[in-house]
Amino acid sequence: MAARAAAGAAGGRRCLCAARGGGGGAAAERPEKGVPAFRPPPHSRSDWIGPPDRRSNLRPIVFHVPPDESRRERRLRELRQDTQAWNQRFWAQQNVAFQQEKEEFIYSRLKAKGLKVKDETGQRTTLNAEEMADFYKDFLSKNFRKHMRYNRDWYKRNFAITFLMGQVALERALRWLRWKKKNLGN
Repeated sequence: MAARAAAGAAGGRRCLCAARGGGGGAAAERPEKGVPAFRPPPHSRSDWIGPPDRRSNLRPIVFHVPPDESRRERRLRELRQDTQAWNQRFWAQQNVAFQQEKEEFIYSRLKAKGLKVKDETGQRTTLNAEEMADFYKDFLSKNFRKHMRYNRDWYKRNFAITFLMGQVALERALRWLRWKKKNLGN
């Protein structure tokens, strides 16, 4: 969880739950694919975090673009945006596959026992924890290499973001020192 948050660790943030009408942002009528369905108010000077995506369970971030953004700051923001989109895609695909395989597993186990998906009262028939543990173990084993690639790529991206964040912080500090020297010299 903490690693996922690192992709958006720079700058101030606000939580905007426009899907529920809160936060003062305007919800988009039809969002583009991969673009959050919320917008912070135009006067905002912070990154805004939206409600969890229904497929990936990750909270999308709308990144603030300062009017005087330097090339390096823009590279950092774009890398963070790209990392967020990559992360959203991975977890959306992973969660959809997980749910589908889980439903297939439950159905096949119930069928093997001669049970239906719903009992006579209309309640969904479930499997016990041991039976579900078999599914979880198999799912993780089957996706081991995919998760290893994801973790490797995640660390590469986080390192690049952290390195750029350091460069941006240094750039801002030098800009501030030049401004202070110029204004104190007058």
